[in-house]
Amino acid sequence: MRRRTKSVGSPLPQRAGVDPVRIRLPVEGPWPTVADYLAHRLPDDVGERLAQMLRSGEIVGLDGPIGPDTPYEPGASVWFHRDLAPEVPVPFEIEVVHRDEHLVVVDKPHFLATTPRGSHVVETALSRLRRDLDLPELIPAHRLDRLTAGLVMFVASARARGAYQTMFRDRLVTKEYEAVARYDAEVALPRLVRSRIVKERGVIAAREVPGEVNAESRIELIERRGELARYRLAPLTGRTHQLRLHMSGLGLPILGDPVYPELLPEPAPDDFGTPLQLLAVGLAFTDPLSGRPVRLRSRRTLAAWEAAV
Repeated sequence: MRRRTKSVGSPLPQRAGVDPVRIRLPVEGPWPTVADYLAHRLPDDVGERLAQMLRSGEIVGLDGPIGPDTPYEPGASVWFHRDLAPEVPVPFEIEVVHRDEHLVVVDKPHFLATTPRGSHVVETALSRLRRDLDLPELIPAHRLDRLTAGLVMFVASARARGAYQTMFRDRLVTKEYEAVARYDAEVALPRLVRSRIVKERGVIAAREVPGEVNAESRIELIERRGELARYRLAPLTGRTHQLRLHMSGLGLPILGDPVYPELLPEPAPDDFGTPLQLLAVGLAFTDPLSGRPVRLRSRRTLAAWEAAV
């Protein structure tokens, strides 16, 4: 039997901007049919649904639909669309602030995830943009937390992917954030916060631990209004929740943060009333393909600051 080891594209189109699931069949195994392997690989409670998908041709290989009796082919791949649970629509628009043949940079609202993860699949920036801009190859060059608003860069084509993702890996992009938190005259600013941050899989909160520094943030005060202040944050590294954790460590937790300094009960899926007051306001870089300098600014503002007196 022939073995496919070369990467291939999916024979199924995206659905609502979401890629189909791809499963590669092991090179060795005792399964006489593809159906037997899928029954072994997939959870026990999907047996009835799996049988239905096989009968209706919803699972496909490169040569067409996979049926209940399709022979097992070592190393081959099959694709299908998973059943998605209903999602609460995020009632805020994405604004495109820059678009060319290689890049799409958007101003993401609070509460919208950058990419599919967990219960957020269709209601993500990536899925929306793929669908609305008709750009099925679109992928993120970096990520922004679901609760954080502001600028996110996407790459429009697979061939340009490496050049732009490498910029972030090599720290060639200057990122600027703004945050609203309480004012404390005892906290001397500006300052460079340096620590070691660890984030364990399956644990919501990251934490600072002793050891070699892997996270650096420059924090400065922009202005004060009463008991609140607006801060400029510049991450020099890109650890998960870095800015939120560093602000909390200074005793200045960002307003609306449900994780730092204390993990709060998760709000209802349709509760959009308390956005995290953190905004990715600026991106600056030299375009690796054109060589031109690019500077972009968010048009969004932070609600707590607008309301502050």
